[in-house]
Amino acid sequence: MPKIELLDEQTIDQIAAGEVVERPSSVVKELVENAIDAKATAVTVEIRDGGTTLIRITDNGCGIEAEQIPVAFYRHSTSKIRRVEDLATISSLGFRGEALSSIASVSEVELITKTMGSLTGSRYQIEGGKEISLEEVGAPEGTTFLVKNLFYNTPARRKFLKSPQTEAGYISDMMEKIALSHPDISFKFINNGQIRLHTSGNSQVKDIIYHIYGRDIAANLLEVEGEFDGFSVSGFIGKPVISRGNRNFESYFINGRYIRSSLIAKAIEDGYRGFMMQHKYPFTVLAVSLNGKLVDVNVHPNKMELRFSNGEELYRGLVYLIQNALRQRELITDVTPDGEKKEAAKPAYEKKAIPEPFEKERISRMKEETAAAGQRKVAALREPIRYGAAQEKASGGAEAVRETGNRTADVPKTQRPPDIPKPEIKERKQPLAEQPGQQTLADYTAPETRLLSEEARPEHRIIGQLFDTYWLVEYEDRFYMIDQHAAHEKILFERTMKQYREKEFTSQMISPPIVLSLTMQEETLLKKYQAELEKLGFSIDSFGGKEYAVSAVPANLYGLNAQELLVELIDSLGTVSEKDTPDLVAEKIASMSCRAAVKGNNRLSRVEAEQLIADLLKLENPYFCPHGRPVIISMTKYEIEKKFKRIV
Repeated sequence: MPKIELLDEQTIDQIAAGEVVERPSSVVKELVENAIDAKATAVTVEIRDGGTTLIRITDNGCGIEAEQIPVAFYRHSTSKIRRVEDLATISSLGFRGEALSSIASVSEVELITKTMGSLTGSRYQIEGGKEISLEEVGAPEGTTFLVKNLFYNTPARRKFLKSPQTEAGYISDMMEKIALSHPDISFKFINNGQIRLHTSGNSQVKDIIYHIYGRDIAANLLEVEGEFDGFSVSGFIGKPVISRGNRNFESYFINGRYIRSSLIAKAIEDGYRGFMMQHKYPFTVLAVSLNGKLVDVNVHPNKMELRFSNGEELYRGLVYLIQNALRQRELITDVTPDGEKKEAAKPAYEKKAIPEPFEKERISRMKEETAAAGQRKVAALREPIRYGAAQEKASGGAEAVRETGNRTADVPKTQRPPDIPKPEIKERKQPLAEQPGQQTLADYTAPETRLLSEEARPEHRIIGQLFDTYWLVEYEDRFYMIDQHAAHEKILFERTMKQYREKEFTSQMISPPIVLSLTMQEETLLKKYQAELEKLGFSIDSFGGKEYAVSAVPANLYGLNAQELLVELIDSLGTVSEKDTPDLVAEKIASMSCRAAVKGNNRLSRVEAEQLIADLLKLENPYFCPHGRPVIISMTKYEIEKKFKRIV
């Protein structure tokens, strides 16, 4: 047997570094979190070559006292905890004791720091875990870390790094997440001499979202805020129109820490259930505050994964908050003049410094507004003059002048720049950029006009049916298209779910009964979910061996191929997880009721169309079918006139 020996300190440090320092972004994360814990209000991160040759992090925090500097680089040294009980109440970010030690063991580190009130600062150098020097120097208050030649003494690890551009992208993405989680701190990120991110630290999360993700996402946000037993949630969620094909736009923070959590991801996606197509994921920026005793941050060395002791309450609260926010807004998809839904900008890694493109956007918008206003004024003046000349014979010129003045002043709201919805809970009071007199996107607000409301119903003008599939409706200054199949699907789905919740089911007897021959797997699923099937109106009995007799089906499925439908339904239940609630099983079953919906290419009478719209008014979410497809799309009169070049 090989002899057992103790490892030397340098080897121990490098093993620890393998857990903490995976790549340059790991170094940036640890040092930025330390800066936040040091009460910094401004943090600058500069990298070169993806962080492999240089990482410089400067903050204006409290600094480190000279005699404490060498101690800070010892393994398991920390200012955050004193005993094991403190691990349960940690509220800071960078508490891990081996972070600085691990970073110093695989790079050349230079530290310059000065505490508030000190006459001079300190400069400390450590390379590969070995101290080089500690000297007194002149320095501003705060701390600067210079990490050079990362992994210079572990070439095997450096070889597995990706290209500098890719590593810089990881750092950029992480800086965006940190900026979103701490909007009260000004962050600047510089890559190879170019500013890629610069936030103002004005505590406005929506401003940061605009800077990072662009105008289209910022214009399609819903504010959410809720207080629950043991935790609170605040932030923004995106309207379903800005969905994505992966979870990269799902950001959520626990006590200021960016994390990944399968529980929170499931809560978010279940909250969007019925509002978004399958295999699509929403945009979210949510901050969760809870008692430190309810969360375990020591699950993984990088602190990205957490365990919650109140996971069930957290899940239910998030689902409720998201669904409530979505149901309170009219979510009809707007079609642009180009005939396509607006797509949000890509993440701003390739963007220039923040104030420059925003100022360029503002100037461009002002020019467009000025030109449009001039054209509207000319058109408004010409039309009333002709009208006034005719009226002058009967009513006199004064009436025409009054008419001219009125029309000139009445600027249609649809000719304003696109609006950001006004938050329903909090009202913006701070400007988006720190420039006097500059208007922000959030300053533009417009009252929401709801097509699907009892108040608006008498004003609907049904124009007709297009392609025997879409009903055309005019309301105020908008044109709407309603997909009759998607609308009827959603009506049947919500009606079935309502019957399930209220235990009001109607069955249609079948004579003779349908006999099903099931495989062993299908038989297992049938027995497992038979109670839910019977609650919805199915009557299924054993017929001997692997045969089962279906003597009744839900009334709204009568007339369909019940045998084919039931076998397909049983197969689909195989994807339901053990953890899923009975309601989710019922949703799976209810979605099959969509087979009874009126199809496309099916001419409906005007009375039937009016009844369809009347039924939509009664739904909780009439804007998306059970599969997430839009039920209604719209265009403004302004957009249509722009397509016909009536407005240039």
